[in-house]
Amino acid sequence: MINRLREEVYLGEDSPLIPNEKGDFIKPINLLRRFYRLQTAAGIPEEELKGLHALRHTFATTLINGIKQPDGTIKSLTVKQVADLLGHTTTEITELYYVKKDNTKLEGLTNAFNL
Repeated sequence: MINRLREEVYLGEDSPLIPNEKGDFIKPINLLRRFYRLQTAAGIPEEELKGLHALRHTFATTLINGIKQPDGTIKSLTVKQVADLLGHTTTEITELYYVKKDNTKLEGLTNAFNL
């Protein structure tokens, strides 16, 4: 997606992905303020606003829990693959701090068994 965006609006190899109004690098605090304004504009209540780091957690959790495909299958990555994407040297940090397993997909899984 970033490469496609750079093809549409190419400002140079060292140009910032999210520039300020002048096209320069944006200060982190200003980027965070923009992110909060976007959440507010999307109707998210103030007490539920999240910081940018929450996107990293959501990204990791979504990749591991998987995304349901049109054919009904669930496409996902392993914890190891996600740990590699996040730059973790082991899966331990990924599992402890970034992944919230969605156990709802397991509900009823053994109902057909006569236990």
